[in-house]
Amino acid sequence: MSSQGSRASSSPESQARQLSASIVGTVVDPSGAAVAGARVKLTSEDPSANQEVLSDDDGQFAFRNLSPGTFKFTVAAEGFTTQAFSGILHPGEDFNSPRIELVLATKSIDVQVAIRQSEVAEEQIKEEEKQRVLSFIPNFYVSYVPNAAPLTPKQKFELAWKSTFDPATFALTGVIAGAQQAHNDFSGYGQGLQGFGKRYGASYADLITGTFIGDAMLPSLLKQDPRYFYKGSGSTRSRILYAIANSFICKGDNGHWQGNYSNMLGSIAAGGISNLYYPANGRNRVELTFTNAGFKIGETAVANLLQEFLIRKLTRKSPYHQPANP
Repeated sequence: MSSQGSRASSSPESQARQLSASIVGTVVDPSGAAVAGARVKLTSEDPSANQEVLSDDDGQFAFRNLSPGTFKFTVAAEGFTTQAFSGILHPGEDFNSPRIELVLATKSIDVQVAIRQSEVAEEQIKEEEKQRVLSFIPNFYVSYVPNAAPLTPKQKFELAWKSTFDPATFALTGVIAGAQQAHNDFSGYGQGLQGFGKRYGASYADLITGTFIGDAMLPSLLKQDPRYFYKGSGSTRSRILYAIANSFICKGDNGHWQGNYSNMLGSIAAGGISNLYYPANGRNRVELTFTNAGFKIGETAVANLLQEFLIRKLTRKSPYHQPANP
């Protein structure tokens, strides 16, 4: 009996009763005269039931055979402001809308203001400068906006300055120097406070030269963007390949992908400069140059992988992102 009752409740006759609801109304102007040709658009919970009609010569409109549920309709006519109405339609209900009196539209002047890309970039940089891993470590060189505005040369240098002179950068450099001293790397520096100071200076010099040459000077000359553009979508394999590839490719200021000459040449230049301050017994001019350059490119790949899979989860104030296209 219960199954028969269930079948009966879903019969065509029952469904027809459910669709017997309607909405009717009249559109008038401020004087009370009917407005013909007003565009009345109905939207409901079921997108397939959306309709649009024009009011007739008497200003009347109607929507028939509607499903019950919440609804909204708008009334628009030339020279009048658009009106919006909403409500709940019950099964079998004939909803008679109160008379809809349109209001004359006031004249307005459209003023279009062109915002320069540099201004957009400045706002985006301000958001990037709030990005810190564990609320402490700067995470300025990643963009979660795939179509971010290109940086001006001035902005590239400002970003390099803020990154290298951040208090957290000084602290992390101390950690690196301490690890080198513990392993007696570059033994020519010796031990003790003096040895630590030399290792600290060398590590910080590596950071300064690498950042300013690879992330500011060369990107300005070659018109390339030094930031990593977070992908955040696709298969794990595609994201891994994207992160590693970004050690060798980057976005140009024109928005197109190209060889990351800034990173590669900057790594070689920074490696060459490091010959000036590393101890003689740990220095081979050609070997050290390309070893440091190789480490820098490798570090970039590892950093990109961390950006893609871990760092965003640990970064405060990282904005909502749209997936980037490789």
